[in-house]
This record gives sequence, C-alpha cells and structure tokens, in this order.
Amino acid sequence: MTAPFDPQPLLDQLAETLADARLSDDEKRGLVGALRDAAPPEEGLRQLRNHAFALARMQMARPGVDPEVTLKWLEGIVRALDSGRSPTGSVRTQAFFSPGTDCLAAIQRQLRSARRRIDLCVFTISDDRITQDILDAHRCGVALRLITDNEKESDAGSDIARLRSAGIPTVVDRSSAHMHHKFAVIDETWLINGSYNWTRSACEFNEENLVVSNEPALVGRFGEQFERLWEGLGGGKN
Repeated sequence: MTAPFDPQPLLDQLAETLADARLSDDEKRGLVGALRDAAPPEEGLRQLRNHAFALARMQMARPGVDPEVTLKWLEGIVRALDSGRSPTGSVRTQAFFSPGTDCLAAIQRQLRSARRRIDLCVFTISDDRITQDILDAHRCGVALRLITDNEKESDAGSDIARLRSAGIPTVVDRSSAHMHHKFAVIDETWLINGSYNWTRSACEFNEENLVVSNEPALVGRFGEQFERLWEGLGGGKN
C-alpha cells in the first residue's frame, strides 16, 4: 500500500531555499529531485505552490527586502514545481529525420500545443513557418524567451529581429565561440532537441535529426541549461 503524501519535508525545503533570499542551481536541482521522489498529487502541488506564495509575501513584508529578488526566487520555485511534477500519462520519446517535413511538423505541433511557456535556445531561426507559430504563441499569451547566436543574427532571411521586435525577450551570444544549441523546452514538460537547424534548408536538403520527449529528467536537465545560459548572457536583466 502506498504511503500517503507527507508535504512537511518539502514545505521545510521551500523555506530553507529562501534563507539567503535566492534559489541557487543546487537548491533547485535538489527540490526537483525531492519532488520527483515524493511524487505529490495535484492537491499536494497546489499546497506547495500556495506555501511558496505565502513565504514570498512574508519575505517582502520585511523591512529592507528587495521585492525583485523575492519575486525571482518565487519564479524559480514555481518552475521547479512544474519540472518536478510526475508526467501525466506515459513517458514518450520520438525521433524524426530530414530532409522532408517530419522534423518541421514535430516542431510545429509542440509550439502549437504550448499553453504557458516556451524557452527557445536555437542557433538560428529562418524558417518563416516556425517563426509564425512562435509569434502566434506569443500573441496568445504564452511566455517566451529566446537564446540565439550572433553569427546568423543578421543573415538574409534571419527572423531573430522580427521575433525581438514582436516583444519576445531575446539574448544573443556575442562571444568568439558559438551558442550552437538547437533545443526548446515547452511548458517545462516537453523537450525538442537535435541537429535540426530551424531553417528551410534543414527541412528541404539537409540530413538532420530531431528528438521530442517528455522524459522528466531529460526535460529538467535542458531546462537547467537554458537557465544557466539565460543568466550568463544577461537575460535576467530583460
């Protein structure tokens, strides 16, 4: 018989992460791991979320506390709760290949399914069909963030300026090396990843691959990498 869910250890862990007013990467990984081990029901997750908001309100009521720092902690906690939840239904992983439209269609399906958040970490985006789906999600209120590289930013056909001008928070790696990733995390539940460049050439000519998965540990690792790059490239200032 499965033991009933005991929220107290996780409630204590939430409070501990606020002790220094910030959620470190190690604390976030520890919280996500504890959530996956505990596998709280939806009611338990709601309890944890409500407790996090209560902690944040108490913290901001204290003299001299910077509310922006507390809000950033709260945002990290909410993301950890989403990342740590057990997937509904079975774990699914699919592979797609180009040339041909299979990779394109897989990307479009995931972008169109997004309800809350899309984090894009893509070397270049020049396929207008993908760009339109990103813009449509943005107009529907999905929270978007984009990390890309400077080498292709100004190329003819690049859609980076178009996405930025639409109001999508964007950071660009302007170092001598390349931000060469091609992945996206959808609603902190689905991962899109592979060699596939988000371009028409990749669809029509190149031998490329794309994997789509909702395996929690994999999604979590890519989510952590996105956060590391976002902060490192100055996204926290957006």
